[in-house]
Amino acid sequence: MEAALEAILLVVDEPVAEVTLAQVLERPTHEVGAALRALAAEYTAAGRGFDLREVAGGWRFYTRADCAALVERFVRDGQQTRLTQAALETLAVVAYRQPVSRARVAAIRGVNSDGVMRTLVARGLVEEAGTDPESQAVLYRTSSYFLERLGLRDLSELPELAPFLPDDVENLEETTK
Repeated sequence: MEAALEAILLVVDEPVAEVTLAQVLERPTHEVGAALRALAAEYTAAGRGFDLREVAGGWRFYTRADCAALVERFVRDGQQTRLTQAALETLAVVAYRQPVSRARVAAIRGVNSDGVMRTLVARGLVEEAGTDPESQAVLYRTSSYFLERLGLRDLSELPELAPFLPDDVENLEETTK
């Protein structure tokens, strides 16, 4: 039963209740609970790099606290590629003007943004939001992953743009027309 519990717990992304594990293994809940506690104690006694913890009404593997910094460094090194200036500009346009078409993003930026939009969609920061009823153009919006990465609850928490605009923004718009 221990091997089966380990196999299941390796693939979960949120804690799994003892009852659920008992149903899957077709074993009494008290037996499954005892096996989970025994595994957790075994991992702790052996000083493994992971813990088996009971949290939020279920069981899940976690990185042992003294290994967390190493795991974080491993995950971030090579995995965290920065966005280009063009991608940041495009992402800002989408965030503040959504839902917005690629053509509108290109008009605001003054350059074609098709490749950059594909990159942002591939990275999960931007997603399709339907089509424009008049032009049938695909509309884009920021994703929940975008909010998660920026640590925002919703778009209302985006900073105001006014402090970052030039003082003579009205004249700037007139000269570019």
